[in-house]
Amino acid sequence: MWLRSLLSTQVWGPGSALILVFLLRLSMRRWCKSHLWDLQHCSTDLTGKTAVVTGANSGIGKVVSQELARRGARVILACRSRERGQRALAEIQAASKDACLLLGEVDLSSMASVWSFAWWLLQECPEIHLLVNNAAVCGIPKTLTPEGLELTFATNYVGPFLLTNLLQGALQRAGSARVINVSSAWHTCGYFDEEHLTGAGGPLAFNQNYTCSKLLLTSITGEFARRLQGTGVTVNSVDPGVVYTDIMKQFSWSYRLLFWLSSFFIKDPQQGANPVLYLSLAKELDGISGKYFNSSCVMTPPSKDAQDLHVAQRLWNASVKLTNLDKTN
Repeated sequence: MWLRSLLSTQVWGPGSALILVFLLRLSMRRWCKSHLWDLQHCSTDLTGKTAVVTGANSGIGKVVSQELARRGARVILACRSRERGQRALAEIQAASKDACLLLGEVDLSSMASVWSFAWWLLQECPEIHLLVNNAAVCGIPKTLTPEGLELTFATNYVGPFLLTNLLQGALQRAGSARVINVSSAWHTCGYFDEEHLTGAGGPLAFNQNYTCSKLLLTSITGEFARRLQGTGVTVNSVDPGVVYTDIMKQFSWSYRLLFWLSSFFIKDPQQGANPVLYLSLAKELDGISGKYFNSSCVMTPPSKDAQDLHVAQRLWNASVKLTNLDKTN
């Protein structure tokens, strides 16, 4: 009612515009509180549990890490930059004096870095109860890494695939563990082509390397769930929604400006972390695996491509070969 009244006002000035922006932002916050899972009513205690969060130095990863630590978990902040990771660790520690935190350095676009990080982590944490594959990049033109992988696909898909495989033993030793893959609703705009992993394959439109990489991550979630059935480890994927974070920093200034202007109407990192924390903490999800959840914390089918079992199996085989996991057995 108030919005209709304001929009019908004949005279619009800077003050009216600011009031409208404020009211729209307030409405977004109220909508999130009334429609999303309520974190404050979740009683899950993580004392004695170990959690690993990639991309924990900022945005959703930082918020998730802080909440897990507040609930008693020992949280490993897996960050590409040691400097930014140390800064995040200090800020989380200051907010939660009793937080048990450990900083690990890993560049998910580098298979060598993932192997090294996993080896170090398994020495420190023989049991892992929660793995949140959160780190991602977007807005980067086709770029090959020194290992011959396409950078966006390596960071958003190959790295999480390899890390989850390398930590399987620790996850199973925990008795009951969860893996959460942070996907995106934009995965519906992607398509499958295994050659994209090495910078080849079919043509990609603007930022489609991001959407395709998220499709791969959503697809492989189901394959992980099938292969880990009966082990006590569940694997699910989730769309946090459109969230105002640093992920847009690689885009041109015009896109960043547009993103900043839209920040008044989209989620902040706290709200974006809510669906991820739901998958991490909600007791009603015990035993639920291989599912996709939307940004409102509702289990929903992913795209048809992501549900194709034959494609997922082919993707698994190609990924195992690419990461040399077939040579470790």
